[in-house]
Amino acid sequence: MNAVALIDGEHHGDVVRDALVELPFDFVGAILVGGTEKLRGGEDYGVPLISSLDEARAEVVVDLSDEPVLGPRERMLWASKALALGLEYVGADFRFRPPAYLPAPSIPSLAVVGTGKRIGKTAVTGHLARLFAQRGDVVVVSMGRGGPAEPELVQVAPTLAQLLEISRAGGHAASDYLETAALAGVPTIGCRRAGGGLAGDVLTSNVRRGIELAEERRPDLVVFDGSGASIPPVSVDARVLVVGPGQDATAYLNPYRVLVSDLVLLMGGGQAAPIRALKDVPVIPVELRLRPVAPLVGRRVAVFTAGPAPVDHLEADVVHVSRNLADRAALREELTSVDADAFLVEIKAAAIDVVAEVAVERGIECVFAANDVRALEPGVDLDAELLSLAPQPVVG
Repeated sequence: MNAVALIDGEHHGDVVRDALVELPFDFVGAILVGGTEKLRGGEDYGVPLISSLDEARAEVVVDLSDEPVLGPRERMLWASKALALGLEYVGADFRFRPPAYLPAPSIPSLAVVGTGKRIGKTAVTGHLARLFAQRGDVVVVSMGRGGPAEPELVQVAPTLAQLLEISRAGGHAASDYLETAALAGVPTIGCRRAGGGLAGDVLTSNVRRGIELAEERRPDLVVFDGSGASIPPVSVDARVLVVGPGQDATAYLNPYRVLVSDLVLLMGGGQAAPIRALKDVPVIPVELRLRPVAPLVGRRVAVFTAGPAPVDHLEADVVHVSRNLADRAALREELTSVDADAFLVEIKAAAIDVVAEVAVERGIECVFAANDVRALEPGVDLDAELLSLAPQPVVG
C-alpha cells in the first residue's frame, strides 16, 4: 500500500529512516510537519520530501510525528485533509478511513450537512427545496434516527391529523422528512440511519433505496438532508455545510466537513476567516426566523421550539415560550399551566405526541412553525449563492 509519512524534527533522522523501512507500507514520500531539535541538515530519510498530500500517489497517510509538533488539534486537521482526499490516516494507536459514499445519482444533486443536531440544518434543506422548486421538480431525501424501516415517499404535505395518526400508531411523527414534507411542500423520501462517525459516516442506513425511489420520479434535482453531524452517504454535485452557533468548524474532524463542502453557513454568525483558510469557499453568516404557516394576528399564542428562537417579530400576543420540545417530562409539566388561544410549534421531538395532543384535547388550534433562513450581512444574496451550487440550471 503506497503511503505518505508525516515526520518531524523531534525524531532523529536515522530513527525515521529505519521506521520507514520497518513499517509495512510502501512509502512514496514524507512531509516534514515541524520540529527542529534533532535536525542537523541534510537528513536522508530514504524517500523524497514533499510539501502536500496530493503530490504523491498514495492510499494512506502514516503519522510518525508526536507531541509537541502535532497535538490533537493539529492531528485532526491532518486527518481531515487525508480523509478529504480519500486517504486513510493511521498512527501508533489510531486508524481513520474515509467515509464511504454511494455513487452519485443519475440526476443533479445537492446535500445539506451539519456540525451537530438542532442547528438549523433541516431549515436550510427546506429553504433549498422551496428555492429550487420555483424552477423545477425537486425531491428531498432525508435520513434520520427516527426514520422508517423502509424508505417512505410523502408526496403531499401531511396535515396535523395525519401526523397525529402516525404518532398514535407508534411512529416518530416529527421526523425530519415529515417536517420537510409539511413545510417545504415538495415530495420527500424518509430514510433512517444508525450510528455516526467522527467524520460523519454512518454505521447503517437505507439511503440506497431512498436514492432509487428518488430516481424513479426523475426530478430535476434531489436534495439530501443529513442527520445531526452525519453526512448523507452518497456522492453529490455540491454540499452545504451548516455550522451551529458556538461550534468550531476547525475543531475535531469538522475541517473534513469544510473540505468536502462548497458553501458554509454560519448559523447565528461567526468568524469566516478560519474556514476560508481551510478552503476557499463562500462563508455566509445566517439566522433563523420563526414563521407561522397560518396567521396568528391578535391571538394569545404559546410558542414551542426545540431551542432558542426569537419571537419578538411574531404578529401575535405571545403569552408563553417553551424551549422544551426535546424534554417530554418538562414539556408536560409546563403545559399544565399554559393558557393560550393557539399553539405555535416546530415539528420536532415531542411536537406531535405531546403538544399537538394537548392542543386537540383542549380544542386549541395548533399551528406549525417554519424556520426561514436569512443572511445576516446586508447585501449578501443567499439565494444566488445557493442557486449557483446546482451543476446546471434547474428548469422544469
